[in-house]
This record gives sequence, C-alpha cells and structure tokens, in this order.
Amino acid sequence: MAAATGSAGPAGSCFVLGATGETGRVLLRELLAQLLFARVTAIGRRKLNSGVPWGCTGHRDSEGSGVQEGEVVVDFERLNEHAAAFQGYDVGFCCLGTTRAKAGAAGFIRVDRDYVAQAAELARAGGCKHFILQSSRGANEHSGFLYLRVKGEVENLVQAVGFDRCTVLRPALLLCARQESRPAEWIAQQFFGLVACVFPTAYSVPVETVARAMVACVLKPGRGKVEVLENKAIHELGKAEPQQGRE
Repeated sequence: MAAATGSAGPAGSCFVLGATGETGRVLLRELLAQLLFARVTAIGRRKLNSGVPWGCTGHRDSEGSGVQEGEVVVDFERLNEHAAAFQGYDVGFCCLGTTRAKAGAAGFIRVDRDYVAQAAELARAGGCKHFILQSSRGANEHSGFLYLRVKGEVENLVQAVGFDRCTVLRPALLLCARQESRPAEWIAQQFFGLVACVFPTAYSVPVETVARAMVACVLKPGRGKVEVLENKAIHELGKAEPQQGRE
C-alpha cells in the first residue's frame, strides 16, 4: 500500500536509509512536512544528530493526525542479524552512500553497493513494495570509473530483488551546504551553481529538489515496474507542487 492522505490523516509506513547524509536529512524533513506516512523510521549505523527535526511524540497536522517517528541503529557488517528492522514497511527510501576518499575503494564498494543491496533484500523480504534509490548520473556497470561502475552495479542488484515497484533517481552534482569539508567538491559546487543559472537542469541539482522528487515518486503513478529518473526529470518532479493521494 502506498502512502495516502486525506481526512483520515497519513497512512502507511516508510523507512529511510542514509538519513544522516545531505539528501537523507532533507528527505526526512520533507516526509514529516507532507504528512504522507503514519510511520517514518530512520535506519542507520548511528543516531541522528540534533540538526534533524526528529521528535519522540511525532508531528501532528491540524486535525490531530500523528506521525510516529522512530530510529533503528543497525550494524551494517551484520545486517542479516537486523532483519526485524526492515519488517512491515510499504516504502523504502535509500540515500545511503560514502566516498572513496573517506572510506577507501573497498569501503566505498561495501557501503554503496553491498550494504544497499543487502538492505533492499531484507526490505523486500519484510514486505516493502516500493523501493526508491538515490543513484548517480552516468551510473553504468561497465564504466571505467569506480564510482559510476559501483552505482550501475547496485542499480542492477536492487532491481533484481523484485520489488513491485523500483524507482531509481540519477541526480547530477548535488548542490548543498555539506557538514563535512570537501574542498574539491565545494569548488565544483560553486562553479556548477553559477552554470545552473544558465542551464538549470543540465549539470547539477539542489538536494532539496532531489528529496522532493523522491517523495513525489510515491504519489505519482509509476511507469512500469522499474523507473529511472535522470537529472532533468528529477528537476521537473522535485519542483512540482505536492499532491496528496494514493498510487
């Protein structure tokens, strides 16, 4: 069942992987603001920081309908031991990822491919119907670049899990104010931020737009069992006004 809203309030449940990352933090705020789900759970290797608007009693709309918020901390190295953490969700959002500079080549592959694929399998076994994956522009399993090759590989693995519906977003350079220092990426963001003034959908996308597009995917009818959204489509979907309803 997809999320639905109306006089009865939010319904259904979802989880977010990678909620401490740039896109994941914005995604949580968007999910709570739109009141699409009755239950929203952040699944990660550590607790959310204080910068995330995450309460213990849930947000409530004007009619008193609540959103049950939760956090589950898991050990990704022993993810099979945490199958219960993925039980009973309608929709799964995945923003999980790291960088080669931060984790090394092997660590990057483990996080961005292996952890994601295993989490997808557990989610499907737990009843998840719709899995929404943040990937990357240029993802290709045959790419000579490690980053793009791994993104292409994980896309294939997630699609092979067999969700009723799988949505893959391939954003270009993410424009955001990162909490951690990445000088080279900061320079790239400044450059592409200026380019975006002339070519707004070509080379970059704000994380807020990506997050809104991920939420909007739940509300719009799918185009087949697997749908891949490139950067321009993410811009269009992320700028659309939220529409409450059911898939």
